[in-house]
Amino acid sequence: MDYQQILIIDFGGQYNQLIARRVRECGVYCEILPYKKATVEEIKNRAPSGIIFTGGPNSVYLETSPHINPEVFELGIPVLGICYGAQLMAHTLGGKVATAPTSEYGKTLTDFESENSLLFKGLPESGTTWMSHTDYIAEPPAGFKITSHTPVCPVAAMENTERGLYAVQFHPEVNHTDRGTDMIRNFLVSACSCACDWSMENYAETAINNVRERVGGGKVLLALSGGVDSSVLAALLAKAVGNQLTAIFVDHGFMRKNEGDEVEAAFKKWDINFVRVNAAERFLGRLRGVSDPETKRKIIGEEFINVFEDEAKKIGRVDFLAQGTIYPDIIESGAGDAAVIKSHHNVGGLPDHVDFKDIIEPLRLLFKDEVRALGTTLGLDPKLVWRPPFPGPGLAIRIIGEITEEKLAILRDADAIFREELEKDGIARNISQYFAVLTNNRSVGVMGDGRTYDYTLALRAVTTTDFMTADFAEIPYPLLGKIASRVVGEVKGVNRVVYDVTTKPPATIEWE
Repeated sequence: MDYQQILIIDFGGQYNQLIARRVRECGVYCEILPYKKATVEEIKNRAPSGIIFTGGPNSVYLETSPHINPEVFELGIPVLGICYGAQLMAHTLGGKVATAPTSEYGKTLTDFESENSLLFKGLPESGTTWMSHTDYIAEPPAGFKITSHTPVCPVAAMENTERGLYAVQFHPEVNHTDRGTDMIRNFLVSACSCACDWSMENYAETAINNVRERVGGGKVLLALSGGVDSSVLAALLAKAVGNQLTAIFVDHGFMRKNEGDEVEAAFKKWDINFVRVNAAERFLGRLRGVSDPETKRKIIGEEFINVFEDEAKKIGRVDFLAQGTIYPDIIESGAGDAAVIKSHHNVGGLPDHVDFKDIIEPLRLLFKDEVRALGTTLGLDPKLVWRPPFPGPGLAIRIIGEITEEKLAILRDADAIFREELEKDGIARNISQYFAVLTNNRSVGVMGDGRTYDYTLALRAVTTTDFMTADFAEIPYPLLGKIASRVVGEVKGVNRVVYDVTTKPPATIEWE
């Protein structure tokens, strides 16, 4: 690796992926490492320009809580502790951490020693921060000066510039903290001497070289779903190994309207082995009578693997399976100590009976917007780069309840209308993800002089930068009305349209 990097040590906090996102926004590459793997030897081998300790749900003074080898603070590498990471730094170095007399949660007015602080240099003397703590630093370690406080938190931040150690009780990585990214940038530039010159071009070059080195003369089989992630991965692999790649596009019958043909047309132009497998009947047969969403996902995942295995036997020896796993997939599938929100068919490894050597996942540390940027860098067709994200299981998890050919036809037509109208209006690029969901709810309606009893269609559109949190998109009412009118008028089987105005959390972006 020929560029600087920051090592983010994960102590189980809920905003860890946002820290990585903010560091990369500052033009510095970073990777996340679970604290159990963050040995002194591992850190030395990685030779990071700086280290960031994340937040976490534990109390540092308990023996069962996550801790770090004190030698980490003696490596001469600047360290920034955030929330639990700040308390861990204080506790490990001889300060006092205790249960706070008053807990702080949410937006909090905070004072900063801007004139005497590296982290807060150039910032106002007060601002809003996002707090989330029950414990607090009652006394900082020797050699540290207090650089921030709130009415109830005496040590909202502290630093020892001589040792390169910095800590904040609040979360600078979330949007609710005023100038939070500037604080992180101050740490990266002033404490870590980062040039902030990392770019997607850097990542693309490194990823391509890594794939070439790992694959050697082997053959790669790509799980090509036709969505943004797998399409970008196909372009990267094409650059890395060319016709050593066989991209198997499994048309499971759950694609959006005309999408299967569009994907085939796009990738037939690349110097790779492209195979389209029409497996709609096979998937529908496996899913007959199945309504539970998690069961759907697992069945589709298993069938994907089975199809790949069948194709691998046809084309001969295959050494690697490539998958378009991205970072939010890892988080939501319960990596580390995180809870399993929903399983992803491309996360978790291969069953024992599949005849591949290993999995390669070059996108697994990228967020969705970074994947799009990578696709643009690689010269992928903009239509593929900017198409709305599409989950591997496709429309199967956008149909509530059992999947039938009739429901698929209804949803394809309705979803196409929704996407077409957003694109015609010019607001599609401002929306991160948008799609229709066919609910299992039927209700009474009236068309002409007749009574109907048809399905309710839900529209979902969200704005987000990292796909870990999301707000519903504020689509103008006249446009929503036009979409609803077209759907009910043109799509047989739908007599009611609703719009989902739930954020993530508490909801997920997809319904299933």
